[in-house]
Amino acid sequence: MNATAMSATALIAVTHLLGSGHLVRAMHLARALAEDGFRVTLASGGMPLRATADEPFAFVQLPPVKVEGVDFRNLLDEEGMPIEASRREARQGLLRELAASIVPDVVVTEHFPFGRRQLADEFLGLIAAARAANPHALVLSSVRDVLVTPRLDRIAEAERRLAELFEGVLVHGDRAFLPLDASWPVSPALAARLHYTGYLAPSSLRAERSNPEGLALRPPGLLRSARNDGSGEILVSGGGSGAALPLFQLCLEAARLGDPSWRWRILAGRGLSERDFAALRQSASPNVTVERARSDFPELLSRCVLSISQAGYNTVLDLVEARCRAIVVPFDEGAETEQGIRAEALERAGLARCMRLSGPQAASSASFAAAVATALADDAPACAAIDRDGAGQVCALVKRLLEQRG
Repeated sequence: MNATAMSATALIAVTHLLGSGHLVRAMHLARALAEDGFRVTLASGGMPLRATADEPFAFVQLPPVKVEGVDFRNLLDEEGMPIEASRREARQGLLRELAASIVPDVVVTEHFPFGRRQLADEFLGLIAAARAANPHALVLSSVRDVLVTPRLDRIAEAERRLAELFEGVLVHGDRAFLPLDASWPVSPALAARLHYTGYLAPSSLRAERSNPEGLALRPPGLLRSARNDGSGEILVSGGGSGAALPLFQLCLEAARLGDPSWRWRILAGRGLSERDFAALRQSASPNVTVERARSDFPELLSRCVLSISQAGYNTVLDLVEARCRAIVVPFDEGAETEQGIRAEALERAGLARCMRLSGPQAASSASFAAAVATALADDAPACAAIDRDGAGQVCALVKRLLEQRG
C-alpha cells in the first residue's frame, strides 16, 4: 500500500434527504479509500440505511434529518416533525468533535457547497474544526455527475466557498458521457478545481480490467447477460424513496392495457409508505407482482426483458452493467432537473428510451403501454464506453492532491 495512504485519515460527511443515492455514493468512496489504506470515517446525517458493521471504514450516525416530497427547505426528524434547534446543535457538535478526535488529513463534504445550503453551518463548522486540528488538511467537495442549477446568487456563493475553503472537487462521472457543465455553469476558476474520477460503482460492478483507453469494461462472468429472448420479466424499480409512486401507478395502468402475457415485477423501496405499498398490491392486475426492493436486484436486472426505472445515479450504473433494454422516466417534480439531464444523456447514447411524467410530452397510460411494446421489440443496447472505474481512480487522485498539499 502507498505510504501516504497508510498514514492518512479521511473524514467524509454526507446527508441524504430524499432517496439514498448520496449516502450510497459516499459509502462507495469510503470503501474505496479504506481498501487502499486510508483510515476512513463516514459521518451520515440522513436516515439510517443498513448495517455497516462489516464495512472497512468507521461509520457514525448523526441525529438524522429527512424531507418529504421536494420541500428541501424544511428538515424533518424520524417522525416527520420539523427539527428543533437542539438537533441542529447536536449534529454540529458531533461533527466538530469528530474532526478534533480524528485529526483528518482529508475532509470530504458530499454535495456541499453545490447543495445542502440548509446544512451549511455544520459543513462549515466541520471544515473549521478540521483545519484547527490539522492546518494542512486537504478539503474536497464530492459531487455526482449532474447538479441542480440554483439561482445565480447561490452559484456565486458556492464558487466563493470553493475558492476560500476547498482544494478541489471530485466529480464522480465521465466527462465524455456527461460533463458537469451540462447542469452547472463551470467558470474557468471552477474548471481548474474539477477532478473527474469516473462513475463510482459498487464493488460488485467494478471493472477488473481496462481497455487501452482506460475505460471500465465488464468483468467476464460477473453477471449473466440480459435474456433478450422475450422470456424475462418487465422489471420496474424506483430506488429507495417513495418518489417513484407515480411511475409505479403508471406501470400498473400500462400492464392492464398492454399484452396480458407480459409479466411485470414492481420493486418498491422502503421509503414508500406501507399504505401506498398496500394500495399498489391491491390494484395490480394478475400479470403484475408488487414487492419490496430485493438484495438480488442486479441479478433480476440481468435477466429482465425490459427495465423501467427512474434515472438516478446508481440506477444508471446498474443499467449500463446489465445491458438490458430500458425505459427511463426521470423524477422531475418541483425544480428537479438532475434525472432529466441524465436520462437524456442515456437516450443520446442509445442506452435507453426517455419518457416523462410531466410537461407537454407527459406519458399517458396508453402511450406508455405503446412505448413498452416498442421497447420490447428493440435490440439490446451495445456495451457502453462509460468510465465506471471511479473507485480505482479516486484513490490515486486523492494521494496526488495530498502530496501537492504537502
